Amino acid sequence: MALGPGYEVVTDLALEGASPRLLPPERPLYSGATVPDSEKALISRIQRDAIRGTGVAVGIGDDCAVLRIPSGHQALVTTDFTIEGVHFRRAWHPPEVVGFRCLARGLSDIAAMGGEPHAAFLSLAVPRNLPQAWIDRFIKGLLGLASAFNVTLAGGDTSESPHGVLADIVVVGSVPKGHAILRSKARPGDRIYVTGELGGAAAALGEFMAGRKALPKEFPRHFHPHPRVRVGQFLRKHRLASAMIDLSDGLSTDLAHICEESGVGAEILEAAIPRARIGTKEKEVALGRALRGGEDYELLFTAPRGKRVPNRIAGVAVTLIGEITRRRRVILKSPDGKRSRLRPLGWQHFQK
Repeated sequence: MALGPGYEVVTDLALEGASPRLLPPERPLYSGATVPDSEKALISRIQRDAIRGTGVAVGIGDDCAVLRIPSGHQALVTTDFTIEGVHFRRAWHPPEVVGFRCLARGLSDIAAMGGEPHAAFLSLAVPRNLPQAWIDRFIKGLLGLASAFNVTLAGGDTSESPHGVLADIVVVGSVPKGHAILRSKARPGDRIYVTGELGGAAAALGEFMAGRKALPKEFPRHFHPHPRVRVGQFLRKHRLASAMIDLSDGLSTDLAHICEESGVGAEILEAAIPRARIGTKEKEVALGRALRGGEDYELLFTAPRGKRVPNRIAGVAVTLIGEITRRRRVILKSPDGKRSRLRPLGWQHFQK
């Protein structure tokens, strides 16, 4: 999926049942403006390029969007910030990547509930001196991912920012009534699974922090995380998952969230954790990155022991890594049988 001159997105969205589509190529990608367009002009540009999915009756142009929630379904609503200097740096991340990742965060939350995404709402604040071309490319990346899941950008807000870029994405979806997969339903004896590989996003960040260059083709999970929407829906439709969460803050932290909400503990096997392979030599990431690195946006879920969970769902690998226990603590078991406490040391805002 090409998102701009000289820039190629490497994605396996098609394997998950999505159908990536490009925006019409005859439309110009860049504006020549060295500052953002006026608010009215910017909204018009976005309205022109936004697709209209079946879940939106009225989109951009009115005071509110009008959404269609399927009969017998409940609405899912999630919101996430993308903040310059916290979630991305312009020197590290092309604008298409920032837009792609911005929406991916919200879609991943819908996936974790087993839901179907319908519409997104973007509030975007940018500095006065930000080139319009940067905004165009940001929107191009966001809409490219939206089209893959037939999600409509149905509204939002624009504003001037006194410091850096700030994007707030709201994603609205739905799930059959009473069938949302929650964090609070794991039970002792349930097995613990993860999708994909872990630690790849954190490894790319480590390269940047060390002053080295990280390329999208070597660190695809960092630049273009793939929301596991189809996997979440499969688990919900087949009633396989008892509890689920997306891996945004790291395995150690997100597993702790499930344990806390469910009032249980867990034991996971170090050797079973699927570690990402990165770089041209496909070197396996360090265990610490797989345990504590955030922004992989894979799914972590539990399933009753009697449920048969496939080892691949919608083209994505699924790995058994442990079991839910009664004692309220998380244990990591090494290959030599040593057991140690796994504390939630993934990403947390405001932690010292």
